[in-house]
Amino acid sequence: MSLNKAWTPLKHRHFREVWIAALASNVGTWMHTVGASWMMTTLSISPLMTALVQTASSLPNFLVSLPAGVMADMVERRKMLLVTQSWMLFAAGALGGLALTNHVGPWTLLLATFALGLGSAANGPAWQAMIPDLVPHEDLPSAVALNSVQFNMARAVGPALAGMVLAATSPGIVFLLNAVSFLGVILVLWRQAAQPRDQSKPQAGFTAALKQGTKYVAESHAFRTVLLRQGSFVMAASALWALLPVVSSHEMKGTALGYGILLGCLGAGAVLGAAVLAPLRASYSSDKVALWGTILFALASFGLASLRSFWPLAAAMLAGGVAWMTTMSTFNVFAQTTAPQWVKARALAFYLLTFQASIAIGSSIWGAVAERIGTREALYMAGVALIAGLGLTLKWPLLAQPAREELHVT
Repeated sequence: MSLNKAWTPLKHRHFREVWIAALASNVGTWMHTVGASWMMTTLSISPLMTALVQTASSLPNFLVSLPAGVMADMVERRKMLLVTQSWMLFAAGALGGLALTNHVGPWTLLLATFALGLGSAANGPAWQAMIPDLVPHEDLPSAVALNSVQFNMARAVGPALAGMVLAATSPGIVFLLNAVSFLGVILVLWRQAAQPRDQSKPQAGFTAALKQGTKYVAESHAFRTVLLRQGSFVMAASALWALLPVVSSHEMKGTALGYGILLGCLGAGAVLGAAVLAPLRASYSSDKVALWGTILFALASFGLASLRSFWPLAAAMLAGGVAWMTTMSTFNVFAQTTAPQWVKARALAFYLLTFQASIAIGSSIWGAVAERIGTREALYMAGVALIAGLGLTLKWPLLAQPAREELHVT
């Protein structure tokens, strides 16, 4: 895949509008991530409480991802997305108001982050499944990759911007800016015409549709493979995301701006990873790309554990961003192209559930480990777990050309 081919989906107006609006919204989301994590370090000195911010954001997926996937296959996805985006706007705005009036404690912050996570969990399956509706089939792999690109561009810009806003104002302003960022997506979705009803959408009731989706995932070896591989990687990799604010604030005695720059380096590395992903996919198998990406992310985790000078640590986070993008995009493209259209949103709900569950559980585990034996030791253990997880590659390889499995289950 050439570099020009990688950007081809942006020629399609609907995809381009959604892509730009999502970029702005994700900048706001990453600003919230920095604001919430940094605010928690000022409210509590416990590494576990700081790690629980990530858990509160991810935990709602246990409750709503699968039902949201069923609904996204049954109703018009555009209308569903309008509801979920409006919910997140309200939750972010309410948290901003509470923060500005000094009514936010550790548990209030976790509850508000949980509410935002509910909206994000309900939004995810419909958003992922909407991508094939916006581009021709031949542009789908590039569109999936570009969706990751805009998310990671936001990861590069949002944290640094949040650091500057935090230095100049307060977390409340950061939360309110996040609320405003949802308006662009709502406007774009409102303006776009409704998609014709897909005749492959399940005509059965909610429970039957959920059973169909569950049976598809249970019977699809390729899809089970990507769930296992992704879950193993994310469970160990979550240590870096959960403990980075602890290292920045408590171990390095840094500022909110410094933390934002470090998180921004992860995002910048991810954008760099997107630039090299197309030639990597053209030259190497999915397994090779995921393998080297995992090794590089393990090295970044070791770097976070051992480095205490700012700029060497920033370089390690840049490398970690490259590794995260290449590995996760490999899994994401595999999942998108494997699941058939008739069950796509439900299958992707399982994919997102596995991702968020791994983040939530992993963050809690690594936070508890850090509190008991130390942050550095927890990060070293996570790096070893990443390397050990590569053993799954031998028994559960990703197919070089994933077949489009048409398992019509009843």
